[in-house]
Amino acid sequence: MQSLLLPLLLVLVLAVPLVMSTRKQKKQQAAQQDLQSSLAPGDRVMTTSGLYGTVADTSGDNTIDIEIAPGVVTTWLRLAVREKVEPVVETDEAAADEVEAPAEETITEPVVKDEPQTTAQVAPPLEHGKK
Repeated sequence: MQSLLLPLLLVLVLAVPLVMSTRKQKKQQAAQQDLQSSLAPGDRVMTTSGLYGTVADTSGDNTIDIEIAPGVVTTWLRLAVREKVEPVVETDEAAADEVEAPAEETITEPVVKDEPQTTAQVAPPLEHGKK
C-alpha cells in the first residue's frame, strides 16, 4: 500500500493543474466564438493588432468588414476581432468640466549647468600682513 501512495500522489500533482488549464482554455475559446458570432453592423470593436473600428458588414462566413475611418472600410478575418468596445461618446457635461477646470500652475526652477571653474573665475588669494 505504501509503495503505491507516492506514484499516485505524483500523478495527482501533475494531472490536476493540467485538467484545470484545459478547462480554462475551453471556456476562453467558447467566449471568443460567442463574440465572433454575435458581431453585428454598428458594433465598435478592437482587433488583435490594436486597431479600433466599427463593424460595417458581417455577411462573410470567415471575414468581416470594419470601417476604420470615415469612408475607409477594410476586410478582416473574424478571428482577428479581439473584443467589443464601448463607443466613445463625449457629453456636453464632460466638455464643460474640462473648460471649467482651472489650469494648474507649474513652477519650474531654472536649470543651472555645472561648468568647470577656470582660473579667470577664481579670485586671487588674499595676502595677509602686506601693507
